[in-house]
Amino acid sequence: MSFRFEIEATDGRARAGRFFTPHGEVETPVFMPVGTLATVKGVPQETLEELGVQILLNNTYHLYLRPGVDTVRELGGVQKFMGWNRPILTDSGGFQVFSLSDLRKVTEDGVAFRSHLDGSSHFFSPESAIAAEIGLGADIIMAFDECTEYPADRSRAQASMEMTLRWARRSKDYFEAHKDEVPWREGQTQALFGIVQGGTYPDLRRESAERTVQLEFPGYAIGGLSVGEPREVTFEMVNAAMPHLPEEKPRYLMGVGTPEEIVQYAAQGVDMMDCVLPTRAARHGLLFTSKGRISIKNARHAKDEAALDPGCNCRVCRRYSRAYLRHLYGSNELLAQVLNTIHNLAYYLDTMRRVRQAIKAGEFANFLSDVRPPQLSVP
Repeated sequence: MSFRFEIEATDGRARAGRFFTPHGEVETPVFMPVGTLATVKGVPQETLEELGVQILLNNTYHLYLRPGVDTVRELGGVQKFMGWNRPILTDSGGFQVFSLSDLRKVTEDGVAFRSHLDGSSHFFSPESAIAAEIGLGADIIMAFDECTEYPADRSRAQASMEMTLRWARRSKDYFEAHKDEVPWREGQTQALFGIVQGGTYPDLRRESAERTVQLEFPGYAIGGLSVGEPREVTFEMVNAAMPHLPEEKPRYLMGVGTPEEIVQYAAQGVDMMDCVLPTRAARHGLLFTSKGRISIKNARHAKDEAALDPGCNCRVCRRYSRAYLRHLYGSNELLAQVLNTIHNLAYYLDTMRRVRQAIKAGEFANFLSDVRPPQLSVP
């Protein structure tokens, strides 16, 4: 089947809908946990299913290096490889290559880079990145883009935007010529999304959105944010691009954000979001609750018999006390990271479920007014 997106309800600029992929349907707005190496660190797939995860994000750069695209393809694609029979989205690897900084060189042809694992030399072009994504076999794949660093002056941001647009065309041309090579049953195809860039310049964001839409992708992402710019600027750039993306297609904001922020982005009309924050924060003892953030390492939790979040129904909050969670973390037990991650994911997923329910009920404005203001810095 081909990718398809439907809007079921709107409330202001917020929308609730669903999209359909070869590995199932996904309700939107959706939060996508990040499983970089075909795993959400410390959490088995059956637990992700129990939490209600609809779609995961995998990383092309990391899977390209290890275990390798050919290995994943021969094993039937990334879903079969990781035992996950639900949708997956892969990024193109552009952001990871960008983050290598001193280990990469960008030209019109693509990006030469050295592996962070062993220093070996590699090259990603729009064509080879899309070939890798086709071989991995995710349901949604991303065009190869250049992620502009922050801060970047206007000339740099504009040149990077122009490069991304040229690479988007090359990505689409290669995909159209090779989309039947996906390691699935015949008659099923992936969906290739385009990416909006433009740095922190609203007019460049608008131009990038308009010109990317002209290339006619089935969905559009806003990329190059959450790379060090103030959160107020992130919101401004999303607002600049959003009105220029077609309403009938899904809008994906890459790499955001805190629980408060994902609600605000849903209010702006964003349909898809991903972020490493719930899992990364969990590994550092930072937990999200209905009463705000908790650092479980703090001494005040040492004898606290209360649940982490009395308003949360996840398996961690139903069973374990704050005192026990602090003990695990202070003892450097692996279980601490596992339980913390499960709770944070549950909190994010429940937040997005409540967003969808509020939009469908026509009560999103009231829901939004009850949400704590976005905390625009993360310790």
